[in-house]
Amino acid sequence: MSFGGFNDNRPQAPMAEINVTPMVDVMLVLLVIFILSAPLFTHAIKLDLPSAQSAAAPEKPETISLSINAAGKIFWNDQAITQAGLPAKFAAAAQKQPQPELQLRADKETRYEVIAQVMAAAQNNGLSKLGFVTDAKTIESK
Repeated sequence: MSFGGFNDNRPQAPMAEINVTPMVDVMLVLLVIFILSAPLFTHAIKLDLPSAQSAAAPEKPETISLSINAAGKIFWNDQAITQAGLPAKFAAAAQKQPQPELQLRADKETRYEVIAQVMAAAQNNGLSKLGFVTDAKTIESK
């Protein structure tokens, strides 16, 4: 680092070096503060807390996975089922408390008619919780 004299008549050039001394001073002060305060965080206060009774947490509803492949074949929790057997399964599932959630997974080539029939059968037999499962892929811009 160079310092200019008092008698220089030429203009002062900007300094090219960064003065890190104040930053080092602040960091050392913070280090000392953390060193002194660290033991305070390790001491625990012993308390005799009262006990209380609360209601049991509600159980999570069962999840039914209903898959439809491109040919229109239906699978209830990975087991093949006919479309004629669905209403009985839906009615039995609708009687459970809490009511299970129906997760509908359909191939992208599946006819909408099959999906609509399955959804209508679920609704007609009392199932109200229906969700669609999709594949989360990013859409690329063209």
